[in-house]
Amino acid sequence: MLNWLTNALRGKVCLEVEGAFPERLLNLCAQRGVLFWNVEWLEPTRLRFTVTRRGAAEAAALGERVMCTVTRGGQWGVLAFLERFRRRYALLIGLALSLTAVCVLSQFVLTIEVEGNRAVPTAVILTELRRQGLRPGVYGPGLDEEALRTRALLQLPELSWMSVNLYGTRAQVLVREATPEPEVVDETATGSVVARASGIITRMDTLFGEALVEPGDTVLEGETLISGTVHLDAPKYSELPDLGTLQVRAEGKIYARTWHTLEGEIPLTAQTKCYTGAEHTRWSVTVLGQRFVFFGNSGIPFSEYDKISQVWELTLPGGQEMPLAIQRETMRAYTTAPAAVDGDAARALLKSRLLAQLEELVGAGEIVRTDFTAREEEGMLHLTLQAECTEEIGRFVPDKNTQEKEADP
Repeated sequence: MLNWLTNALRGKVCLEVEGAFPERLLNLCAQRGVLFWNVEWLEPTRLRFTVTRRGAAEAAALGERVMCTVTRGGQWGVLAFLERFRRRYALLIGLALSLTAVCVLSQFVLTIEVEGNRAVPTAVILTELRRQGLRPGVYGPGLDEEALRTRALLQLPELSWMSVNLYGTRAQVLVREATPEPEVVDETATGSVVARASGIITRMDTLFGEALVEPGDTVLEGETLISGTVHLDAPKYSELPDLGTLQVRAEGKIYARTWHTLEGEIPLTAQTKCYTGAEHTRWSVTVLGQRFVFFGNSGIPFSEYDKISQVWELTLPGGQEMPLAIQRETMRAYTTAPAAVDGDAARALLKSRLLAQLEELVGAGEIVRTDFTAREEEGMLHLTLQAECTEEIGRFVPDKNTQEKEADP
């Protein structure tokens, strides 16, 4: 392998020698230090051997001294390969430009990869990195990775750690997301648990405070369920007066049957699109994040239109996307005309929206029963949802002293 590489770099030439005594040429080459190998006798007066590219001219001159005819049979090597392009100037210019482009472009960042994120979208991280100076086409050696990382972390509190590594034209960004802080309950704050919705109490789990209602009671929104004022009674069978009251932070879970009424409406006519057949096409190319519009006026001659975009990105065989894309935008003009809406479809749409609103309102509770009532009035479809649910209705409200303490700077 080493001999093959050496011969490829310095080049080799195959010579054919014909004469009365061709072996004399071999003796002279050995005496003058001309390297040769692969000697092959073709006839009693003709032989073939291989010499280095540098020794080919000297071997030919020595052949004339021994009255032999020396003919080149072929040559190989890097220099021999490049000699084929001596008069092909366009290929030489293209080769020079290609080598220059490789040397120059290898100093610029072409792709950015973000790894380690789950909750934080990649687009958010890339947008902040672009704001800090890291984008496709930026000069890699001019980047300060440490300063860039620090500035980006200050603007992205969702991340706890970031590393920016440059590998030629590829920038690898490794991130770790911050662990959300647990909700801290101020144990020193005193107050009561009140009802956030009206209903009938089904179960109570009182942890702290004094319960003011019992299962089966009907409560109204805002009514106190567990008081933060605890009365301290005197010991049983004692003639001592009551010990007064104690202010605590009331806590507990109160479950109740609740009823909710939600309403929604939707028009029974809608504006539909009627395409006129007029179209306008615009081509653009995006290179290193910069967009250039060509083959079409940048202005759009329609007031109302749909835009259909098709993007072709340059992708390497391994699936790596490069910062080069061609985009075609087709604008289709249309006019609008009123059309009737299918009543069943409108009712189903309103029903799904009201149910989603109810689930958000109930949260972890349970929807026991739902009833829908629909009516049409003045071109509108009105839908009313009445639901019976079981949910936790307790809500902590700080007392007056706590509120004053929080308001005091």
